[in-house]
Amino acid sequence: MKKMMYFISAIIIILLLILFIKGMKPNRQSLDRKQITQTGKPVILLMIDSLMNEPLQQAVKNGRAPALQFFMEHGRFYPDVVSSYPTMSVTIDSTLLTGTYSDKHRVPGLVWYDEKEKRLVNYGSAKEEVFKLGIKEVAEDNFYHLNHTHLSRDVKTIHETLAAKGLQSASINALVYRGDEKKTLNLPKVASKLNIAPDKLKIETPALFSYGMLAQFSPKNDQHNDPWEQFGFNDKFSAEELKHLIQNEKLPVFTIAYFPELDQKVHKNGPKDHIAAIEKTDKQLQEVLNTYESWDEAVNAAIWIVMGDSGQAEVGNDKDKALIQLTEMLDAYQIHKVTEQVKKDDQIVLGYNERMAFIYILDETLTPEEIVKKLQKDERIGFLAWKDGDDAHVAASGHKENFTFHPNGRFRDQYGQSWELKGDHTVLDLSVQNQFIDYGIYPDALARLYSSLHSHSGNYIIVDAKPGFEFQGEGTPIHPGGAAHGSLHKQDSLVPMIVTGTESKPRHMRIVDLYPWILDLTAKH
Repeated sequence: MKKMMYFISAIIIILLLILFIKGMKPNRQSLDRKQITQTGKPVILLMIDSLMNEPLQQAVKNGRAPALQFFMEHGRFYPDVVSSYPTMSVTIDSTLLTGTYSDKHRVPGLVWYDEKEKRLVNYGSAKEEVFKLGIKEVAEDNFYHLNHTHLSRDVKTIHETLAAKGLQSASINALVYRGDEKKTLNLPKVASKLNIAPDKLKIETPALFSYGMLAQFSPKNDQHNDPWEQFGFNDKFSAEELKHLIQNEKLPVFTIAYFPELDQKVHKNGPKDHIAAIEKTDKQLQEVLNTYESWDEAVNAAIWIVMGDSGQAEVGNDKDKALIQLTEMLDAYQIHKVTEQVKKDDQIVLGYNERMAFIYILDETLTPEEIVKKLQKDERIGFLAWKDGDDAHVAASGHKENFTFHPNGRFRDQYGQSWELKGDHTVLDLSVQNQFIDYGIYPDALARLYSSLHSHSGNYIIVDAKPGFEFQGEGTPIHPGGAAHGSLHKQDSLVPMIVTGTESKPRHMRIVDLYPWILDLTAKH
């Protein structure tokens, strides 16, 4: 979620400006609508940002997460579900809701370069970046374009698919939410006068939609005085909205509720020292369970899926070592400045996603191999990848030979995917025996990396950092002494999942495989 909190920070900045100039009332969403009769259990997915296996186990062991412990004791626990790539919330959520990787859903990352519009897309990272890029542009990208322009219309979200079957669904504080119902959110007119945001926002949502104070159900969420609470992008808000649906017997066949706060503490304190933050989130889960007459009734009344979206890897304390400065390493080239429009003489544009970055080559006289050669010497970089037609090429420090692969070949992996391999496959820590591929430190490496290389147009390189390091750019957030994500590495990529109320499970333990499974769980309705 600095994944999600980066995204939210942009919204908060915009709303703060509006709030201090003119009071902003929440957009209340009515529950007074005809609800389709349900015959099966509703499915409730609780997404806890940056929830990781080892800290979760420690919190439960120490008795500090009774709600999560209850779910674990009354369901099945899967410790290593593979996320998507890059491990940033907008891309992960797009994969979850569409059942595809980024080559199909077309949301490449939190920050990426739009070749057609010749601009850097940023859904809302640190406030420094938001102000550098321009509040209006960032607002348009995260309020509207993410769900309605960038998320491909060639794929259908869970919400859209259920609606086509005549079934309702709900989204609470999820970044990606596209549904089939057209809604108009009214924003203060002062926002449009200041050229910050439009006075009205026309969006497409599921039948039940909650998104901070921009759209909410529960009147109890009006009662908080803290601006961060009032804007609604917090665990308490999400829990209250979910409770409101349960209390009013308005749970649809599928509900996703996002709990964003844990991620902030992981970024600050590191991947291990945040048990108190898990405890705090767990208290909100307890509030949700307490909505029922008993916790036993809660797990009997619904199918619960509780999971994280990505892990995080530690970032070293020493800024000089831990922070990789691509601009310094590529100072021989003209690099686009975030505060300016892309110019004709710009040779390179950088799109930072914490522990992963896109390097866009605008100068046709430059080749990816030239850039890779300069960066490959840095031992803090795990690998560099680029495409040439259907082929994906990967290079890494300490490897004299590159690795090349593409889909539909002689080699198969545990997910039933086939690949053609050439060169040094240990660059991606693959083990190959009898034409079977076994993944090492990069789970589902071939499919996730290949999809990212084909997620959007342009001549670009993917650069991925080893644990202990992250990339720093102009105004980008940094986490020395804390933790970050974005990488293909297993520390960023593996998340726990708890499932209660059903004996079925996804075909594979990957977020990309949850889509058909969730639809199967709702098929009885």
